[in-house]
Amino acid sequence: MAISRILIANRGEIALRIHRAAHEMGIETVAVHSTADADAMHVRLADHAVCIGPPAAKDSYLNVAAIISAAEITQADAIHPGYGFLSENAKFAEIVEAHDLIWIGPKPEHIRTMGDKVEAKRTAGALGLPLVPGSDGAVESIEDAKKVAAEIGYPVLVKAASGGGGRGMKVVPDEEQLESLVSQAKSEARNAFGDDTVYLEKYLGNPRHIEFQVFGDGNGEAIHLGERDCSLQRRHQKVLEEATSPVISDTERDRMGGIVAKAMADMGYRGAGTIEFLWEDGEFYFIEMNTRLQVEHPVTEAITGVDLVREQIRIADGKPLSVKQDEIRFTGHAIECRINAEDPETFAPSPGLVTSYHAAGGMHVRVDSGLYAGYRIPPYYDSMIAKLIVYGRTREGCIMRLRRALEEMVIEGVKTSIPLHQKLLREPDFLSGDYSIKWLEEWLDRQKG
Repeated sequence: MAISRILIANRGEIALRIHRAAHEMGIETVAVHSTADADAMHVRLADHAVCIGPPAAKDSYLNVAAIISAAEITQADAIHPGYGFLSENAKFAEIVEAHDLIWIGPKPEHIRTMGDKVEAKRTAGALGLPLVPGSDGAVESIEDAKKVAAEIGYPVLVKAASGGGGRGMKVVPDEEQLESLVSQAKSEARNAFGDDTVYLEKYLGNPRHIEFQVFGDGNGEAIHLGERDCSLQRRHQKVLEEATSPVISDTERDRMGGIVAKAMADMGYRGAGTIEFLWEDGEFYFIEMNTRLQVEHPVTEAITGVDLVREQIRIADGKPLSVKQDEIRFTGHAIECRINAEDPETFAPSPGLVTSYHAAGGMHVRVDSGLYAGYRIPPYYDSMIAKLIVYGRTREGCIMRLRRALEEMVIEGVKTSIPLHQKLLREPDFLSGDYSIKWLEEWLDRQKG
């Protein structure tokens, strides 16, 4: 059946992004919202809107029963989860399909496999993806941990199998500290995720975070849409992303892209996915796969011309991939700045009333945001309020255009991270492309000093 009405199980800029793609395809949208988001832009623009609960995410955007009820009440025939919230919840995907609704996302079994980091690593290895040297699955005892660490060499990294955001992760410099740090990691993981399973892998000294965008039709066909460099991070949270990476050659892109596309084809993967690697000294090491759309997907759209949300909807509707691998061209350069409602120096959240708003414009400038003057940013959710995406024929031209766009962007009434981005775009290391996942935090420490 053809999808005619999509319920968007999300909020903010991504809900608006999905709404726009759907409307361009002639598909109606249903917005669900908490009481705190009653005046949000995606709620105003959607064809139908349903309040699903109070502000707390657990009572609204994570309330599966309320979302399914909203879909049934509005006669939606598909659900798009966006990113975050329930987007990588295999049980939710199964519930959606059990209610004869189309799930705009990967198969539930693939979400479940890739959501368990130990199983994901095992699966990735079996599919031919290069792995960081480490334990073959979970370490069950400190004796196991000592044996693995001795084999791969110190320093090693202890990671929570169900982890994310740096929680349950410890760097162990030597055997003397292994037992204590493994214990700390297990305790953090238990408290954060209800699962104290940990595994070990080689600690890479100064890597970059390189991820590949993939798409599969669910029937054995898959393509890649190149890489994104997401190395500018603070506390494991991405701040700025670019495509293509300043350090990846065309030959490397073709080689690794071919490997990830084949892996996804062999897996029978359906929809959008991102395979994340650490890259150091010309070597790629698989770290995880995100079975959803990424925040930074617009930079890939800019350099390929492929609308990833439209493609997600088409695949979910049973259609084949709209492009073949040999039809994809990587042209120019794109950078995305995540603009957060927070103090640009202390990073303290800054929710509140937006008294004035003006989006940057001009050629090849895109702003994904639900902001408007008079909108009150709620304190209950992620602090990202806008994404500024700029494209240029060259990386240098893209940076110049991005500087100009940041100067034009006006968000008053709350503090934002715009000044941080303006500083970053003048740093010699960034301009030369010479940075790693550690660079931003070290730079921030120098700024304080």
